[in-house]
Amino acid sequence: MSYLANFNNENAKQILMDIIRCVNQPENSKKLSQAKASAGKEMLLMMQHVFPLVMQLQLEVIKGHGFPANREGLVQFSQLVREMERDDMEIARLRSQIRAIYLPPIAINTTNDILI
Repeated sequence: MSYLANFNNENAKQILMDIIRCVNQPENSKKLSQAKASAGKEMLLMMQHVFPLVMQLQLEVIKGHGFPANREGLVQFSQLVREMERDDMEIARLRSQIRAIYLPPIAINTTNDILI
């Protein structure tokens, strides 16, 4: 758990940028494009096909930064980042970029404040 002792905003930004680079590598980008194509705009299918790929790529990256390469490590990293993004807009922006990979935009009718 020594990785937690030195974890700070700069580490978080670096890891988030590494995740984005990993996702954008040609092989990974191709896999994600295929998964998105098979899911279409169906949220359930996105969560079944795209989400697991993104999580696996994140696990590979955080492992290289000392976090455990398992669900617990990913949850721990995500919680730390969520706390930091409240005070650091760059961390919030990077996390948002990653979330946009597996969460399609949701149309909101602002007149009636309901989801369409």
